[in-house]
Amino acid sequence: MLKFDEFNKLIKDFSSIADFLIIYIEEAHAVDGWAFKNNIVIKNHRSLEDRKIAAQFLQKNNPLCPVVLDTMENLSSSKYAALPERLYLLQGGKVIYKGGVGPWNYHPQEIRAILEKIK
Repeated sequence: MLKFDEFNKLIKDFSSIADFLIIYIEEAHAVDGWAFKNNIVIKNHRSLEDRKIAAQFLQKNNPLCPVVLDTMENLSSSKYAALPERLYLLQGGKVIYKGGVGPWNYHPQEIRAILEKIK
């Protein structure tokens, strides 16, 4: 997750007015798929257990919000067009912000600006 520290700072600054959640979705750059060279070796998830194991790499960064797993049918990823990563802000069950597709159009500061106005 690009800009993880910036996302965690949002949680610190706005947890009194907003609930945060990370949905761990299908792997965008699995070593047995469209891989990038990096220090983390994650294969495509073939089971929910595989996804759970992969999510543990994210957990090592100590996210300040719950991390949940998408279904193996990738329902959240599909519904929210979230691959590889995307930010959403919901209020009253309605989407009030739909961020661009990450990593290049992933901008936590846009969420910050909206939450500042709500605060």
